[in-house]
Amino acid sequence: MTAERTIEVAVVGPESAADIADVVHAGFGAREVLDPPSSAPDETRETVAAALADHGGLLATSELGPVGALIFAPDGDVMGLRRVSVHPDAQGRGVAGALVLQAEHEAAERGSTAIRVLARVELPRTVRFWRHLGYVESDRDDPFVTLLKVLPVEVETRSSDEARAVGARLAGALRAGDLVILSGDLGAGKTTFTQGIGAGLRVRGDITSPTFVISRVHPPLDGGPALVHVDAYRLGGIDELDDLDLDASLEDSVTVVEWGDGVAEGLADTRLEVRISRARGVQGDAPVDHDDDPRTVLFTPVGDRWLAAGLRPLLTGALA
Repeated sequence: MTAERTIEVAVVGPESAADIADVVHAGFGAREVLDPPSSAPDETRETVAAALADHGGLLATSELGPVGALIFAPDGDVMGLRRVSVHPDAQGRGVAGALVLQAEHEAAERGSTAIRVLARVELPRTVRFWRHLGYVESDRDDPFVTLLKVLPVEVETRSSDEARAVGARLAGALRAGDLVILSGDLGAGKTTFTQGIGAGLRVRGDITSPTFVISRVHPPLDGGPALVHVDAYRLGGIDELDDLDLDASLEDSVTVVEWGDGVAEGLADTRLEVRISRARGVQGDAPVDHDDDPRTVLFTPVGDRWLAAGLRPLLTGALA
């Protein structure tokens, strides 16, 4: 039996320049030769120290010593990641994933709304790695592809009224063509949250669970978009969802799909995934009062549509 290997990731400054430079040289040096070549081998301990002095970076260590590194490069409220490197002796041990997870946490702590990275088109495995972690292509200028991830936002609601209020706040950032995918356990409050969205959009009709009719269209009371409210609980997959012909209304409406996780993602490359979790979990079939069972609402934006949407300040302010 082998001992469990642990990876520790720490925020570091110029004092760690030598370790980071060594990992960058080892990691980029093990890659195939590219045309034009990467500038990473030109990094020195002095240039790395200067970059770390400006914004810091991350250093991953294990029983092998320093095994992973990256350098922060913020640009406004978008956090750039440079020189993301894993030592070849530590490939396949989860070092890159641990680095990125800590980078996302640190970026959120610093108030960043998104993370941006550059990858080489000639390295499809690298591009797939970023896409697997939720990064989407936002630009391409050969030989580079720019990948972006708008950071998730987490909000706690202590009552049904607060859940509706957060939904109404979200409506302030929504526009025609937006897709919102709602997921959560039975009784988590998906329809309650959607009622808030409907109130914020000022649409006609009561928002109730559409389980038995699958979908409802709520026209706007003024000049805003309609709300298309869909319940995918009884649908067998994307094919049955396609039968609803939602494509005809997607561009002109805000579409909210309850139970859409794993079903509705194919409707649009750009979407907002919202997961509602009950603090105490599901307790049988008996309804649980929201005041006695707070909810955590996790907003995960997908696509650069949300970069300038201002979700974090909109959703995390104090609730009345």
